[in-house]
Amino acid sequence: MTTTQPDAGTRPTPAASGRSRSMSRLRQRLAPYGFLSPTGVLLAVLMVTPILMVIWYSLFDRAITRPSTQLVGFDNYLEVLSDDVFWVAVRNTLVFTSSSVIAHFVLGLAFALMLNSELLSPRTRAAFRVLYILPWLFTVAITAVLWRLILNPNGVVNYLLGVLGLGSGQVEWLSSPSTALAAVTFINIWSGYPFFMVSLLAGLQGIPKDLYEAATVDGAGPWQRFVNVTIPHLWPIILSMALLDFIWTTQQFALIWMTTGGGPINATEMLSTFIYKIAFTEYDFSVASAAAVIVLLLSMVMAVFYVRHQKARN
Repeated sequence: MTTTQPDAGTRPTPAASGRSRSMSRLRQRLAPYGFLSPTGVLLAVLMVTPILMVIWYSLFDRAITRPSTQLVGFDNYLEVLSDDVFWVAVRNTLVFTSSSVIAHFVLGLAFALMLNSELLSPRTRAAFRVLYILPWLFTVAITAVLWRLILNPNGVVNYLLGVLGLGSGQVEWLSSPSTALAAVTFINIWSGYPFFMVSLLAGLQGIPKDLYEAATVDGAGPWQRFVNVTIPHLWPIILSMALLDFIWTTQQFALIWMTTGGGPINATEMLSTFIYKIAFTEYDFSVASAAAVIVLLLSMVMAVFYVRHQKARN
């Protein structure tokens, strides 16, 4: 039997084989970026481009509303920082956000502990879960309208206070500068605590019962088990939730706008309503853009803390 030798001209040269391997490795490296490219395009169009446009508008005088605008540099930022209403909005936002986040954590943890307790029957726990999660199911519009009716001078709260003899029964909760901020903060707490409750309840259910049994054998009481077993296991969840809730609450707009509109007399003016009024009441989009960029920088600080925490947790 005779064998035929392959033609030497058809054999791949070492250089061609090396180029083929290099192209194959290059395609493998670029493949993930190809899959991510549609998302990257969407992010560029829907997020990066608007942010760059807002930064660009903040450097001009009366952008959008005038055919030809004048470059003013950082004058709009100085105007925002020298505005007394801006600092009132910063103070109100900090009070509103800090109070909401702390109350969300306390109420969410308390209800989560109760729903995770074996002292309640399974049916009772299921009923309470449905009841406590209801505020989270309402839209912002429903929440605002509901509480405007409840806190109305002729509403349920004033009626109950009058019956119990705790007040005159005609308190303007959302229209009085002394009570408006506390009222909208309470509404936000009521509508937001289920988010903490559900997350912390999931964390509690993931703690092994063996740890509690071992702590009990070692003589630990309920408070010691809570401090030394429950809190350490929930701490990563608590910190992540607190950072996210802080970022989200600082950007709350719809609830404030639909209950008080930032009033009365700037008593509930937040950074979100401050920017909205400058843009769509005064039509000064340049100053509004500068204020939005300042808020963006403040939000990025919190975002950096959140990302660093997530990396450390991983």
